[in-house]
Amino acid sequence: MTSQPPSPPQQPEQPAEAVPTCYRHPDKETWVRCQRCERPICPDCMRDASVGFQCPECVAEGNRGIRQAKSAFGGSVVRAPIVTYAILVINVLVFGAQYLFGGRVTGELEMFPLRVAALDEYYRLITAAFVHGGIFHILFNCWALYVVGPYLERSFGHVRYLALYVISALGGSTLSLWVDPLNQTTVGASGAVFGLFGAMFVVGRRLNMDVRGIAALIAINLVITFVVSGISWTGHVGGLITGSVLAGALAYAPKSNRAFWQVLAIAGALAIVAVLVMVRASAIIASVS
Repeated sequence: MTSQPPSPPQQPEQPAEAVPTCYRHPDKETWVRCQRCERPICPDCMRDASVGFQCPECVAEGNRGIRQAKSAFGGSVVRAPIVTYAILVINVLVFGAQYLFGGRVTGELEMFPLRVAALDEYYRLITAAFVHGGIFHILFNCWALYVVGPYLERSFGHVRYLALYVISALGGSTLSLWVDPLNQTTVGASGAVFGLFGAMFVVGRRLNMDVRGIAALIAINLVITFVVSGISWTGHVGGLITGSVLAGALAYAPKSNRAFWQVLAIAGALAIVAVLVMVRASAIIASVS
């Protein structure tokens, strides 16, 4: 009988390695892990990183530490001046409606002090800025808007620029409401455009740029306003003053809490315009009663 060497102890079977699943989608298997937190992520959750991929949570956390780019005066960065283009399109569409339907469109939208006050048609204060008295009128205003609008929109951002344009138009209409004869009508975007001219001057001064060109442009147009008959000087001057003052408030707002001060300036300008309109409307109603 021969002796047999003892048999080696039997090793237990190794369990098969579990396939990891995405931490957000447990039904999806994946071998890819987030480079930051090392959690498994499926293709739907992969976000490109400088090295490998990251999960959505890590990407969001990283973005919170990145300072978002701003325009010169605090607005969001403008890649395309869509507000300027939108205003141009509206001007052209309204002018087309004037051409097709004649005085009916003009009569419903033009600035008419007596109807504003007596019939509460306050919408005319802004709609008048989209109505024009002829082809040369709209061509000049659209050209001026196309030249200066994109620069100001990129300087202030979409929202601040839109506020500047609308409040400048309201400022021109408000001075017309106060000074023009009650039955005199006014049309055109010139009040808003003059407001943009004033804003260009203010922005140039704020950024230490040469402002002689825009100053000359303003001076020439003011001379034309008072020399050529049939031009509403109230709309031009009202828009110029309003746009210049509001642009100054936006451009010179303190950098600490700048957005707060700019919102306050815009709200304050709207409140002043509203008060002036209400006071004048009450006086008109009293005078014709």
